Amino acid sequence: MQAGVSRRKFLVGTAGVSTFGIVRARAEAAEFTIKFANNLPLDHPLNVRAAEAIAKIKEESGGRLLVQVFPNSQLGGDTDMLSQVRSGAIDLFTISGLILSSLVPVTSIYGLGFAFSNYDTAWKAVDGELGDHMRAAVSKTGLHPLSTNWDNGFRHFFSGEKPIATPEDLVGFKMRVPMSPMWVSVFKSLGASPIGINWAETYTALQTKVVDGLENSLANIKSSKMYEVTKYCSLVNYMWDNFFVVANGRTFRQLPPDLQEILERNFNEAGRAERKDVADLNVSLQGVLEKDGMVFSQPALEPFRAALQKSGFYKDWKAKFGPEAWQILEKYTGPLI
Repeated sequence: MQAGVSRRKFLVGTAGVSTFGIVRARAEAAEFTIKFANNLPLDHPLNVRAAEAIAKIKEESGGRLLVQVFPNSQLGGDTDMLSQVRSGAIDLFTISGLILSSLVPVTSIYGLGFAFSNYDTAWKAVDGELGDHMRAAVSKTGLHPLSTNWDNGFRHFFSGEKPIATPEDLVGFKMRVPMSPMWVSVFKSLGASPIGINWAETYTALQTKVVDGLENSLANIKSSKMYEVTKYCSLVNYMWDNFFVVANGRTFRQLPPDLQEILERNFNEAGRAERKDVADLNVSLQGVLEKDGMVFSQPALEPFRAALQKSGFYKDWKAKFGPEAWQILEKYTGPLI
């Protein structure tokens, strides 16, 4: 059998590792096997809904297409997995646009601090012109973005020693952030000391006081048990985050058209269901986390937004994103400067 990028490529060993993304499985197995990776635990809505999609893909393809799941950063941190999906070592990956921005800068535009205040306007933007603009930019990198983004929730401030009530409480505060320029910029503009740490290492960083706190959604705090190492939550909806689902472009193109359609349609449907799951969780989880010992407060938002405006945060990012992307953004958010 000749090696190469043909459909005849066999899996190497039992782990299904190959020199590129899409592989031709052994005769007794699926015709095509792809590796799907993410950074969340199996009980997170993303993985629950992905499991449903994967079962449907197997059924609808008559067993020809098998999707193997590698959750909870099993294949590395976010930046490592992004490199792997580009090389084809991973075939399918869910990634925050704020992390993806290290490769495609415009994908962090929806995450501007205090830009979106509710889901209605946020999803209109990402499902509409703003999302089309971002996905077109992703496509130019050799990745294939699926058309439906998944929810990662509105994000809040979490701290271990005291609640964050005003911008002054963030001055000098060591805030764990994902390794993304947007997150670093937000907290520097608010006077904090942002520290970029992969999600898989965050629990230990909080436990050992490497950082004073973190920002994230309630769903992620619960599913990862971060409430065990942090106590206070300031409900600020300061940033909204969502996941792009990206495939290695060569991997996706090697699938026959009918399998492309089955894969993409089922993941898109699952993503829309996951959005409702996360939104519902973020309504119900406050009470659950209070029982876990977390203390909640709801600070006024205007002082934080005013601090960002005063620092030049919005002006700086407008210059980085360019007038076209900024004009599209403000169609949904209204003026930010």
